[in-house]
Amino acid sequence: MSGVGGATAYEVAVRAQAVLGEGPTWDARTGRLVWVDILASRVHTYDPASGRRTVMVTEQHVGAARPRANGGLVVNLRDGVGLYGPPGSGEPFRWLHREPVPGRRGNDAAVAPDGSLWTGTMRYDEAPGGGTLTRFAADGTAAAVLDDVTVSNGLGWSPDGRRMYYIDTPTRRVDVFDVDAAGAVANRRPLAEIEEGAGFPDGMTVDADGCVWVALWDGGAVRRYTPDGALDRVVELPVRRPTACAFGGAGLADLYVTTARVGLDAPHPLSGSVLVLPGAGKGLPQPAFAG
Repeated sequence: MSGVGGATAYEVAVRAQAVLGEGPTWDARTGRLVWVDILASRVHTYDPASGRRTVMVTEQHVGAARPRANGGLVVNLRDGVGLYGPPGSGEPFRWLHREPVPGRRGNDAAVAPDGSLWTGTMRYDEAPGGGTLTRFAADGTAAAVLDDVTVSNGLGWSPDGRRMYYIDTPTRRVDVFDVDAAGAVANRRPLAEIEEGAGFPDGMTVDADGCVWVALWDGGAVRRYTPDGALDRVVELPVRRPTACAFGGAGLADLYVTTARVGLDAPHPLSGSVLVLPGAGKGLPQPAFAG
């Protein structure tokens, strides 16, 4: 812990060696944490009550997996957005929207308060402007939101749904948009900027107080910013590359943090594991995708 706020001790929720652990989300329907290992093409679940874990292999690199309202998962894959049915349902995988672009893959994704899915993409070589942000309705109808991002990453909405937060990692910023009654966004502006030497903003979540928690890639920490952009808390972690965070568990009080070991010559033994900050705050219930 450094700088501001009170110390929060971490624990190991899932000891693993994920190449690029990412995208944690709490599935209230099943009481499980869902997270992905992007480059290993795996979707993981973890039940903190029982310790039970599952792993599903996807046919392509998977940037994010989010619960569907009727069970199953929606996944942001290399070539587009796909749907899996609930386990045991017999529902086959199907594409909701397939749009392969050579050299590009899906990255982080989130579900808005209205049940729409917002997905980001990026180029494997991280070429500037090679990524996108797209909104998908339940029927798969796509609407372009941004078409000139580089590494589309964290997304989140304020408790009242009137603000959307967004990270394009190389900008070093957490940006904020205004959200209208139809769910469209406008008036993009910076909320906070990560200073040189502190890492890069990656995935994020918003808590019940409207504060934004951001994982810092190459920064070895998670930060909490107030709705006016003030740095409120810094939680230092033993790993160099935390990637994203989400509240889960009883009362949504525990903050789960995914981590990566990709690109590290001498990764910390916990790199690739899922860490947890018990009692870090109180999260917001996450909506499921309506499709």
